[in-house]
Amino acid sequence: MKNEMHVEFSSVSENEAFARVTVGSFVAQLDPTMDELTEIKTVVSEAVTNAIIHGYNNEPGHYVSITCTLDEDAVELTIKDEGIGINNVDEARQPLYTSKPELERSGMGFTIIENFMDNLEIISLPESGTTVHMKKQLSKKTVSK
Repeated sequence: MKNEMHVEFSSVSENEAFARVTVGSFVAQLDPTMDELTEIKTVVSEAVTNAIIHGYNNEPGHYVSITCTLDEDAVELTIKDEGIGINNVDEARQPLYTSKPELERSGMGFTIIENFMDNLEIISLPESGTTVHMKKQLSKKTVSK
């Protein structure tokens, strides 16, 4: 079964929880393990928070979009902003890197996403925004008789 959802919401930090719950509810139809569901919700939080804080400098009036595709036991997520973009994606992917040290950010967002997902692709252009595309293959559950 292939299924897809798309949602767009205002770039305010309060909507990070909305994004987590929305994607978590949608992915639940595949019956992931609790660990898998927690990991997916965590990466959504990280990517949405990055879009709001880094992409839009925490300024309201912009939008973040999420597309989630379910195909068999695979989840694909795309989280996109049209903010300031990332000047150096390779540098941004380094553990502990943050462009906002004054906010006491840990700089672990992309590292967490890489650890929880099977595939991570970041496409970003200065002044054009950032697209974070992620894939995760869920474990196949066996039914006991």
